[in-house]
Amino acid sequence: MSLLLTSSKCEQWTYLSKQVKEYEEQAVHAEGADLYTLMQRAAEAVFCCWKTFNAKQTLVITGNGNNAGDGYEVARLIKQADRHVVVCAINPGKVLTGDAAKAQKKWINAGGQICDFSQELLDECDVIVDALLGTGLTNNVHDKFAEMIKAVNQSAKPILSIDVPSGINADTGCPHGAAIMATKTVTLVGIKQGLTTATGKQYAGDLHFDDLGVGEQFMKLATPSAQIINIDSFRPLPERLVSSHKGSHGKLLCIGGNHGSAGAIRLSAESGLRAGAGMVKVYTHEHAVLPVSIGRPELMVTSEHLDDALAWSTCVVIGPGLGQDEWAQKTFERVIRYCQQYNMPTVIDADALNLLAKQSSSYKLSNTVLTPHPAEAARLLELTTTDIEADRFYYARQCAINFDATSILKGSGTLIDNTEHTWVCENGNPGLAVGGSGDVLSGIIGALMAQGLNTSDAACYGVVLHATAGDRACEQSGQRGMLASDLFTHVRALINHL
Repeated sequence: MSLLLTSSKCEQWTYLSKQVKEYEEQAVHAEGADLYTLMQRAAEAVFCCWKTFNAKQTLVITGNGNNAGDGYEVARLIKQADRHVVVCAINPGKVLTGDAAKAQKKWINAGGQICDFSQELLDECDVIVDALLGTGLTNNVHDKFAEMIKAVNQSAKPILSIDVPSGINADTGCPHGAAIMATKTVTLVGIKQGLTTATGKQYAGDLHFDDLGVGEQFMKLATPSAQIINIDSFRPLPERLVSSHKGSHGKLLCIGGNHGSAGAIRLSAESGLRAGAGMVKVYTHEHAVLPVSIGRPELMVTSEHLDDALAWSTCVVIGPGLGQDEWAQKTFERVIRYCQQYNMPTVIDADALNLLAKQSSSYKLSNTVLTPHPAEAARLLELTTTDIEADRFYYARQCAINFDATSILKGSGTLIDNTEHTWVCENGNPGLAVGGSGDVLSGIIGALMAQGLNTSDAACYGVVLHATAGDRACEQSGQRGMLASDLFTHVRALINHL
């Protein structure tokens, strides 16, 4: 069985900033227009988003490049709407060039003025439109730019950024020193990949996209860097046969739960049941057998006969609560050796990732899903967490390549990479940042693989199920105080399209 992503016009893709810069002119010319027309369309898209703030006084901050031209065009549209708007430029006396100069001149001809930035103007406005810096930034923001950005962020006023929040690297999402913390961002022509994950997602705020009428032509020229996925990206799982039985729906073996860590493997195993596995067995430390068994009689639990349990299973999840002591090490080596020998579908999570990192050169894991958070990915790649977070797309791919596996780099905007393709999950919320959440994810993915999905499909669908369940739980009771086990009911409903 293969769960394929849907193919429809609603698909969204991410791109590198250089691709947008390289191909947007060809795309707009193919539509019979020019780049100034594109600038006007960009302003209209931002203006439409600006309306949602219902602002009486707007401050537009501009720099020296084409992004400034977008800002002048937006300011002119706001003025035409009979709303008070002030433009503050980083260099008010500087005459711009190209299309930005044309936009600047039209703003002046419409009666607009260009002011020095001041705290007084900042205090008076209801909303700020950020047209300070664009996607071409390569060096750290400093001097007047940094001062303006700091003042704007400290104002606590709503901020609408054009294309990318000023100071953010459009490809990695990392700030170049100082960066605008936007309330909303309207990104243009192609979605910049850095705005969809981790720090970039935080700085972008509520992300809106407008292809400015050139999307079809642009997609003919540019190869996407990743696909954005959500629960609507997937076709439903097929109906089960009336004649099916418990053995028809996969036998999931969850391995972990060292002394004192029974909860982790219990969460993983129970989420496997809720995600549709026909039978779930837990192999755990002898001291964890009773804690895992209590309260969930549907789980089979053992601390003996590991080889028999492996032979019984159709998929293995190893790692939640496994620990790194002698028992854990021996268990890990036996399991990985067996899974490699028989090409067993495997999910490697938590402590099993840490054990894998200690002997990474020994393994190629072609039928395996790895589920590291940034610190675990850093250990796998012998880097620091800061390194990983500085370029999540690159290192998600490196994890996949190094182990010949499908890699999930967890976090806000979780990334899935199978060495050839990258997907980014747009669902999820900070409530999922709680102990046990990752254990639930590993169980969901294991259950999907046990039911016959390949590693890429199971990883993508599992991540989205988990994240969307978290969103539903958040809507129901809020972010704070969410438990990993709160996801179970929502996972079951989602996988049954309820």
